[in-house]
Amino acid sequence: MILEFYKYQGTGNDFIMIDDREKIFDVKDHNLIAALCERRLGIGADGLILLRNHDELDFEMLYFNSDGMQSSMCGNGGRCIVSFARMLEVVKDETVFMAIDGAHKAKIAKEGVYLKMQDVTKIKNFGDGIVLDTGSPHYIEMVDSLSSLDVSKEGRKIRNLSHFRKEGINVNFVSDKNQIEVRTYERGVEAETLSCGTGVVATAIALNYTNLIEENCVELNTKGGVLGVSFEEFNGTYRNIWLSGEVSMVYAGDFEC
Repeated sequence: MILEFYKYQGTGNDFIMIDDREKIFDVKDHNLIAALCERRLGIGADGLILLRNHDELDFEMLYFNSDGMQSSMCGNGGRCIVSFARMLEVVKDETVFMAIDGAHKAKIAKEGVYLKMQDVTKIKNFGDGIVLDTGSPHYIEMVDSLSSLDVSKEGRKIRNLSHFRKEGINVNFVSDKNQIEVRTYERGVEAETLSCGTGVVATAIALNYTNLIEENCVELNTKGGVLGVSFEEFNGTYRNIWLSGEVSMVYAGDFEC
């Protein structure tokens, strides 16, 4: 069987997108997903995303990490699937879709795709960092020399601590000397990625929570580009959280499965 795919990216976070409204793709074939995401012998991507019909909302997003396993919410993936859905004429410039962590609003503007994230109600200190969940679990730690840091090595250490080993955690290292810069080690990919949407959201909230920034609308720099985060804070709860940034289709093709 031949299946068509589209390759999308959002600030360097890249995804294989498949229109699976007919439910043809075997979501249990983890080896196939991992093989498609493999960068030397496959298409190459940080993850694979299926677009499916939903009974009540515009569509449903199913996200799989590059290890082949279904995972928690992906912010950049969510922005990419919104652009993909408009290309398929499933939606226009605004939408509400279902993801693994619940319904998400999104809108498409000239400057990029805006995605509304779930509220954040629990923030904890852990060692030298902050832990919170923005649809995916994240650890955020401030560092002095971000450019020279071995993110894969140091991120892997934290991700595999006994406290996190079972469920895993995404690890974000942050510098705010001249501008906010973020580098992220992602679980499931098990390496540094060029960008992480939920990680950028977690970073912005953590910086505000620890009083390192007062703004509730900030730009954060990743290796793949700039992402915007805005939010409202009330009594330690963060709500009306929006993630924004550029999205583009890289290419389209097909594969045999």
